[in-house]
Amino acid sequence: MSPLTWTTKPFSALTLPELYALLQLRSEVFVVEQTCAFQDIDGQDQAAYHLLGHTESGELAAYARLFAAGISYPEASIGRVAVSPRYRRYGLGRALLREAIGATESLFGPQPIQIGAQLYLKDFYESFGFRQQGEMYLEDDIEHIHMLRD
Repeated sequence: MSPLTWTTKPFSALTLPELYALLQLRSEVFVVEQTCAFQDIDGQDQAAYHLLGHTESGELAAYARLFAAGISYPEASIGRVAVSPRYRRYGLGRALLREAIGATESLFGPQPIQIGAQLYLKDFYESFGFRQQGEMYLEDDIEHIHMLRD
C-alpha cells in the first residue's frame, strides 16, 4: 500500500465531501463496528483540527481529531483515532498516531498530550510514550483509561 497523503484542517476549512467522509468513517468504526450507540457528533468538531489520511485514490483511510489545551482536557489532546477496516494491517494506526502527535505539536507547540484510550489499546499508546493516568472507567460501556504523553 502506498503512503497516505495527510492534511490537517480546522472545521471551517473542511469541504462537505471531507466532512461527510470523516463522519462516515467515525460512524463505521465507533458506532457500527464497536456496536456502540453513542452521540458521535458531540459539539466539539468545530473546536478541533481534523487530521485526514487519504489514499492515492482519494479515499479517507485514517482520521483523528486534535484539540488545543483546555478544550477536551487541560492538556492538548487527540481523539476519535480511527483507521478504516479496509486499510488495517498496513501499519496505518502507527502512521496515524505519529502524524497526530506531530500535527498536535506543530499546531500547539511541544506540550503534554492527553487521550482517553480504549483499554485494549494501552500497549499501542504506550509505545508512543503515553502513560496511564488513573483507573479504568467505562465510556459508552467500553473500558477506557486516561493516558498522558509528556
